[in-house]
Amino acid sequence: MRKVYMDNASATATDPRVAKEMKPYLEKYYGNPASLHSWGEQAKNEIEKARQQVAALIGATPEEIIFTSSGSESNNLAIKGISAAGAKHGKHIVISAVEHFSVLQAAKRLASGGWEITEVGVDKNSMVSAKEVLAAVRDDTVLVSVMHANGEVGTIQPIAEIAAGLKDKKIAFHTDAVATAGTIPVDVKELGVDALSLASNQFYCPKGVAALYLRKGTRITPLIDGGIQEGGRRAGTENILGIVGMGAAAELAAAEMEERNKKIVPLRDRLIKGLLDTIDHAELNGHPKLRLPGNVHIRIEYIEGESMLIMLDMEGVAAASGSACTSRALKASHVLAAMGVPHEKIHGSLLFSLGKENNEKDVDHVIKVLGPIVTRLRSMSPLAQ
Repeated sequence: MRKVYMDNASATATDPRVAKEMKPYLEKYYGNPASLHSWGEQAKNEIEKARQQVAALIGATPEEIIFTSSGSESNNLAIKGISAAGAKHGKHIVISAVEHFSVLQAAKRLASGGWEITEVGVDKNSMVSAKEVLAAVRDDTVLVSVMHANGEVGTIQPIAEIAAGLKDKKIAFHTDAVATAGTIPVDVKELGVDALSLASNQFYCPKGVAALYLRKGTRITPLIDGGIQEGGRRAGTENILGIVGMGAAAELAAAEMEERNKKIVPLRDRLIKGLLDTIDHAELNGHPKLRLPGNVHIRIEYIEGESMLIMLDMEGVAAASGSACTSRALKASHVLAAMGVPHEKIHGSLLFSLGKENNEKDVDHVIKVLGPIVTRLRSMSPLAQ
C-alpha cells in the first residue's frame, strides 16, 4: 500500500540533517547551560548559535528571541505577558475570530479577570479587514493579535497593513506566525509587529520547541517564574536538544524555502483541481490565491469529515479535518463558522497539508482514492438522498 503523509500542518518529519545536528546533544553534550564548567559552556554557546539562526529566519536580532516549548506557549506568553505588562494603561484587547485556540482561550482567561476582548470577524475567505481591526481599537487598548496565516484554511492576513495603522499608537501588535515562519518569507520589520510566535515542528524539526519574537523595548511579564533563563522572561532549564534542532531547521528553511515552495505550490494546485474536478458538491475553503503553499482545505457535502479521514487512513493517506489541537474533539471548526459556512457543511471538511517530501504520485493517489470514498459514504448518508 502506498503511504502518503499530508498532515504537515500538525507536524512535519524531522529533516535528517537536523537530527544529525541534534544527536551530539542527546549523547555527548549534556551539560546544563547555567553550569559554570565546559559542559555547560558548550550548551550555552549552542543555544546562542540557535538564537542567531532563528533570529535570521525572521529578520530579528538574537536578543529578541525567547525560546519556549510550543507555539501555544509562545501565544500565551504574548497575550498574557504583554497584557499584564500594559495593564496600567488599559484592559482591552483586539483579536480576530479565527485565531488559534491558544490565543482565543488566553484571551478568555483574561476576560475572566476583568479584561474586555473584541473579536473582529472575517469574510467568506477567512480574511480579516485591516480597517475593521483598526476601528476596534480604543483608547484603553493595549494589545492587538491577528494571526499571520490560518493554519486550517490557509488564508494569509494583511498584517503589514494593520501594523501601519497601529504605528503611531502605543499598542503592542502580536501575530501568530506558527503557520508561516519557516514556510513562507517572514520578516518582522516588514510586517511591523512587536511580537511574533513561531514553532519548529512546522519546518522539519521535532515537536516541543518554539520561540517568541519580542521586539526590543516591548514590555512583557513572564508566565513562568523561578529562574533567569531567556533573559528572565521564561524560567526553566532550556531544552538544549530541541533548541539546537530548531536553529538548524531555521537555517535550512531560510536557505531552501524558495525551492521548497516551487515544488509544493504546483502540487497544491494539482490536488485542488483534481479533487474539485472529480468530486461533485465540493468547495475550496480559504482564500483562492492568498493561501499557504501546501494548504488544501475542502468541504464535501452530505458526509462527515471524520469518516473520510478513517477511510483515507485505510488507503494509506494521512490528512486532517481541522486544527490539530481540536481534531480529536470532533468539534465544529470555529474558523469555518466565522466564515459563515453552514453547520451541516462544516463537518464535511478535510485538510491536506503538503510538505517538501510529497510528489505528484502522492497527489494522484489522493485524488484516486478519495472519489470512491465519497461515493461510498454518500450511499450510506441520509443527507445525500
